[in-house]
Amino acid sequence: MKCFTLLISTLILLSAQAYAASPDFGPNVFIFDPSTPPQEIQQKMDHIHDSQFLNQFGPERYAFLFKPGTYSGDYRVAFYMHIAGLGKSPSDVLIDGNVRTLAWENNRNVTQNFWRAIENMTVQPTEKTVTWAVSQAVPMRRMHFTSNVALSFAPGWASGGYMADCKIDGKVIPGSQQQWFSRNSEWANWANGVWNMVFMGVENAPAGTWPLKAYTTIDTVPVIAEKPYLYVDKTGFFFVMVPGVKKNSKGIDWTAEEKGKSLPISDFYVAKSTIDNAASINAALASGKHLILTPGVYQLDAPIKVERPNTIVLGLGMATLQPVKGTPGMEISDVDGVKLAGVLFDAGAENSPCLLQVGEPGSSKDHSTNPTYLYDVFCRVGGNGVANVTSAVILNSNDVIGDHAWIWRADHGQGAGWNSNKSKNGLIVNGKNTIYYALFVEHFQEYQTLWNGENGKVFFYQSEIPYDVPSTEAWSHNGVKGWAAYKVADNVKKHEAIGFGIYSYFRDAPVIMDNAAEAPKGPGIKFTNIMTFWLTGNEASEMTNVISGVGEPTTKTHRWVRVTSYPPAL
Repeated sequence: MKCFTLLISTLILLSAQAYAASPDFGPNVFIFDPSTPPQEIQQKMDHIHDSQFLNQFGPERYAFLFKPGTYSGDYRVAFYMHIAGLGKSPSDVLIDGNVRTLAWENNRNVTQNFWRAIENMTVQPTEKTVTWAVSQAVPMRRMHFTSNVALSFAPGWASGGYMADCKIDGKVIPGSQQQWFSRNSEWANWANGVWNMVFMGVENAPAGTWPLKAYTTIDTVPVIAEKPYLYVDKTGFFFVMVPGVKKNSKGIDWTAEEKGKSLPISDFYVAKSTIDNAASINAALASGKHLILTPGVYQLDAPIKVERPNTIVLGLGMATLQPVKGTPGMEISDVDGVKLAGVLFDAGAENSPCLLQVGEPGSSKDHSTNPTYLYDVFCRVGGNGVANVTSAVILNSNDVIGDHAWIWRADHGQGAGWNSNKSKNGLIVNGKNTIYYALFVEHFQEYQTLWNGENGKVFFYQSEIPYDVPSTEAWSHNGVKGWAAYKVADNVKKHEAIGFGIYSYFRDAPVIMDNAAEAPKGPGIKFTNIMTFWLTGNEASEMTNVISGVGEPTTKTHRWVRVTSYPPAL
């Protein structure tokens, strides 16, 4: 192992100067500059889009990076396509044309438009409206649209999305978009709402309040550091920008000089799924390198171990980590300042205890001045084959800040079935002072989210109960019918949760679920704007209460129930 580590360190040192200016990101990263013929870019984008349009569970992954300048084209974004500008500001890369999505079902349904991303560019379309019709695991970051933006097709369905640090000169048209989270953004106007929409630190958030409107508006964001991103300087050298922390913020901040630090690409080990494994990646991390995961599926026979404080792990093109020997996919030690961004964890057939663990069990260090951040971290259990994991994500460290997650036990695709993609929990939080912005957790077989740590805060939560519950009896425990979609442990004294949507589709049986959410009643517990919705399914199924005995039954004949606050006033 020592010889192997020495070899990796030597290779890293020898190659540092070379890829500081022109890094080798592998064959699935396409880097364009303004001198690239427009037809060449268009042909490449069209070819990849067409091959990925229906490729929901395939292993192909792609990133398209645009150096500063102006481009003319109509770029459509399909599964596992990541489109990003390489400027210090979104204004450095101008797309004079379009960046958009299509509906891949004939009825204009986009509820499965997953796993794609756009960031850090300006789009100036020839038409009045750009259509970005998506659902889960589709981050939109640091974007500037000079037009309107539609979040769905009319008619059609869309179900969940995320934007942060974005500016829309026109109006945002959700249409049939059922739920959405917007943070640190601004627009001229927001057109409508459906079920559950949360605006946090947003300029020109729509007027109206819950429950008459589906809006929850929070004036500022208490603490956030934006996601790290690649950029190219004027001499052509690559860097990773690590934005600084901002407190009580509102609106975009890329119009001013950005606070933070720039790290040269030579500080990073650029991993490739075709040649790297857990051993080579861990050796690079142990040598002091940060990590870039280029597009691909990394099949791991051991966990990636992030043990050094302030390590940056940045995924491109929905880079995917899949443990294949029953281990975790990644273990982050109980250290300060780790930033994990843009990674999809995919469970393997052999059961893993978890896919991502932050901090060891019993972690107790204070990281309040330099927390670990998790950006666009997605987990999948099934869909592309048999998959098993006990609990997808476990947060043991204190002060973790999550910014957008979709943690999903598959309800369709290969290996999707009650006995074939087994997983108890999506997220378990054991650490104190954890904050999550835009948390999506769906279809797990016990608690979707179990919160054991004190002083947790969640701003926007979306959860669908599992479709494939075989019966109420099989899904009951300790005299309780069903498992809550969000559970705050009985001994927790302080917890805050705002803007929740919990949905049921009991497809296979007449399932009765006592509570959509559960939390203790106490002065430090505060839930605001919680809703439940009966989507479809067995006509005799119901969610009897919204949260811990509060709220009317959610049934076929009473499909939408809203609770403004919990605990109820004494």
